[in-house]
Amino acid sequence: MPGLVEKKTQRAEGLASILAIGRANPPNAMEQSTFPDFYFRVTNSEHMVDLKKKFQRICEKTAIRKRHFVWNEDLLIENPYLRTFMEPSLNVRQKVAVAEIPKLGAAAATKAIEEWGQPKSLITHVIFCTTSGMDLPGADYQLYKLLGLNPDIQRIMLYQQGCFAGGTVLRLAKCLAESSKGARVLVVCSETTTVLVRAPSEEHQDDLVAQALFADGASALIVGADPNVNANERPLFTIVSTSQVILPDSDGAIGGHVGEGGLTATLHRDVPLIISKNVSKCLEQAFLPLGISDWNSIFWAPHPGGRAILDQVEERVGLKPEKLWASRNVLAEYGNMSSVCVHFVLDELRKRSIKEGKSTTGEGLEWGVLFGFGPGLTVETVVLRSVALN
Repeated sequence: MPGLVEKKTQRAEGLASILAIGRANPPNAMEQSTFPDFYFRVTNSEHMVDLKKKFQRICEKTAIRKRHFVWNEDLLIENPYLRTFMEPSLNVRQKVAVAEIPKLGAAAATKAIEEWGQPKSLITHVIFCTTSGMDLPGADYQLYKLLGLNPDIQRIMLYQQGCFAGGTVLRLAKCLAESSKGARVLVVCSETTTVLVRAPSEEHQDDLVAQALFADGASALIVGADPNVNANERPLFTIVSTSQVILPDSDGAIGGHVGEGGLTATLHRDVPLIISKNVSKCLEQAFLPLGISDWNSIFWAPHPGGRAILDQVEERVGLKPEKLWASRNVLAEYGNMSSVCVHFVLDELRKRSIKEGKSTTGEGLEWGVLFGFGPGLTVETVVLRSVALN
């Protein structure tokens, strides 16, 4: 139109990098070894002797040592419908999640911003991801208020994506950071099992796996291209490429349904097999153009969705046992925190690399892969390049 000046956004010159990582967990930590006794006691289910023994076996097989939760015994006692199986309880669950999800995310974001070392006024975009606590305005808005971010910050809110979304947010952040020079994207993932904790049921024993596996936590990343070395911005990992695929013959393998009784998760027993059968193809499509075909020559950050997934991926791809140590460690110490997990894994990798005096943030290796696995069955593949450590 006449009189209007066209404003063109200048693109960044380089690839997006992760500039900082922050993480947070709620204070209520529970040992997996004692969780079956607690769970059956607090839900008044101790008379289900055989089911409790089954649950104990499931918990033992998870390879989880402890998990953190927003909810605690007091909350369950105060809200008896949370201690039944599928009694109407969504209002209570929503109230807790809506309040706690942004706070947990803000705790992780504060740590990421502190590590980044730059004024929070330089943050141009926010991506907030969670599987629970839908409200208007959303958790992204609550985060803006909690952190005191710019009112003109550009926000993206992702709900109900599930475990693969730890890769999704990196894909989106890469696009935003590279399409606008000077963009700095705050990525936050925050998850709570408040939406799915419930009593055991003889008729719905598949739910026991969810009760034994999932946990609460939050992660935050600062993503940007062309780091300002004069301002002491230091990249940790470069996001080289990203892709998403829905695996064949996987309909219904992983899913979830929100109803009056909260979120019920579907985890088919063939999930580890389906994922492991398709990992090689994902790797080939991502790395063969780079001339890489030795999967032990790269560092690994797959989502620790469960012990069987990691075991079968390791066997199918022919990985050395030590390649998945970071994912196994996050699973053991925190459980499955859905979208949050892979960012914890990256943090573990870079911290151990520094501690052991490795040459790069990827344990001395140049290239690496981050995998997100989740509902669909969807796989996010993120190719990362490590950064040299001085």
